[in-house]
Amino acid sequence: MRSESEGRPSEARSRLLDTATRLFYAEGIQAVGIDRIVAEAQVTRATLYRHFPGKEDLVLAYLNEVDRAIRSQADEVVAAGLPAADTIRALSTSIARSIQSPGFRGCAFLNAAVEYPDPESPVHKAVLAHRQWFLETITELLARIQETGAEPAARHFVMMRDGAMAAGCLFDPVLICETFLRGVERLLQVYAATDYSGPASA
Repeated sequence: MRSESEGRPSEARSRLLDTATRLFYAEGIQAVGIDRIVAEAQVTRATLYRHFPGKEDLVLAYLNEVDRAIRSQADEVVAAGLPAADTIRALSTSIARSIQSPGFRGCAFLNAAVEYPDPESPVHKAVLAHRQWFLETITELLARIQETGAEPAARHFVMMRDGAMAAGCLFDPVLICETFLRGVERLLQVYAATDYSGPASA
């Protein structure tokens, strides 16, 4: 007979991951040491190492949680069954909301890539995997409007999103989001009306 708690993540692991997620995003991965995480999560070092053999394992778990949250958000928007262009608009609005949320510090994946530049690093690879998923998601949506030029248009979208995420924590986020959403609207207009080959065609 299965116990009631079998298969559930332990409370200590959840506390460690929640603490690491908050600190890594707010202060930077390299700036936050294991001792700080252990103290704020109110666990022992032995407990941490039982769940995460090294700091890199904790960083990967943090990025996995962020990845899951973003995918879930995107899945919810796509599941609404809107026309493709409206789905992209809804995703863009969701991105804009996150940029204007309290404590916003940019894209967690771009931030991690800066701290882990080695292409062979598992953390760097996790960043690239997330970005590839996002690019493919946008490409598939654009291909529903028209197949020609879907990938270059998706790359253009991702670059605008990256720019908005980077600028959103440095300048007025409302202004940044207005600029981003206008850019998305213009991209959709140009893409639907032409054989899109890249930003130059806009």
